[in-house]
Amino acid sequence: MAGPGPKNSLTDIAGLLVGQAEDAVARTGVSVILPQMRAVASVDVRGGGPGTRETELLRPEAMVPAIDAICLGGGSVYGLDAASGVVQWLARHGRGLAVHTINVPIVPSAILFDLMNGGDKHWLAGEYGETPYRRLAMAACDAASADAVALGNAGAGYGAMAGKLKGGVGSASWVEDDGLIVAALVAANPVGSVLTPGNKGFWAAPFEQAGEYGNLPAPPPREVPASLPKEARIGGHTCIGVVATNAALDKAALRHVATMAHDGLARSIRPVHTPFDGDTLFSLATANWPDQISGQAEQVGPGGSLLPLLIARVGSIAADCVARAVGRAVWQAEPLGALDTARKVALE
Repeated sequence: MAGPGPKNSLTDIAGLLVGQAEDAVARTGVSVILPQMRAVASVDVRGGGPGTRETELLRPEAMVPAIDAICLGGGSVYGLDAASGVVQWLARHGRGLAVHTINVPIVPSAILFDLMNGGDKHWLAGEYGETPYRRLAMAACDAASADAVALGNAGAGYGAMAGKLKGGVGSASWVEDDGLIVAALVAANPVGSVLTPGNKGFWAAPFEQAGEYGNLPAPPPREVPASLPKEARIGGHTCIGVVATNAALDKAALRHVATMAHDGLARSIRPVHTPFDGDTLFSLATANWPDQISGQAEQVGPGGSLLPLLIARVGSIAADCVARAVGRAVWQAEPLGALDTARKVALE
């Protein structure tokens, strides 16, 4: 029967490892998605303040066919240094795109803004010494495993906010009866709110599975436009993440999946994709679903192709997984500094 995977995690997709590392003093962290084999990937970037690296390589017409890892980090522009740590780690392990006699690791990355959470970020004052992101990225690679992803105050979501609440990392998966798997991992740090007016329920409540974020009330029938508190604008912005599938999809198809997956942010955050946010979702495919074609002969789309229907199917599930991942990220978050948690605010 279709439902969440056994780990309800991105790592329910065979061949995907996830590693995370945090700096409790700086209140920041890094998450690395590490395919065991090079994987096809794409991306969709929204909002007015993105921070990314190597996303242009993911355009369908770009020559690079696959990626070696995806890196998500805190730290705003400083956090882009995390990708260099992943590149260094991959190079040490002889991994990357073969170019003549060398391997060139391909590591698209995205960052979120967590600079105002009270941690010790001495490098902001121009003091000597490196940022922690390269070190954290290499530690995350060393820790990469197929275990269920740690949620809440972990990895790139360690110092995240969600509106006025503590944000974090969330993950969710879905397994279809025919073996198709779709999953998401999101570092939730939005300007907007994940809770409905009155702070007693999640916008993502209609998509919840098995009480994974508290079985709180669903949104009211008539939605009240979400405000944008000043303290939320100061504290944090941007959701970054990855959606993945075991289907075999090319970069053009995965671009459409990433576009559809952003609907999950709209289902779980109000408002979303604001001028303050740099919401970025990567998509990747492991292509290890053995029964991708069998059993679908009667589902041929316009023009006789199965591909458009598969894209729509994967993208639709991905959007729900993203909404659930946001809910789980905030529900599992622990207090940090003066930040309240969704569990405390919703249940008090």
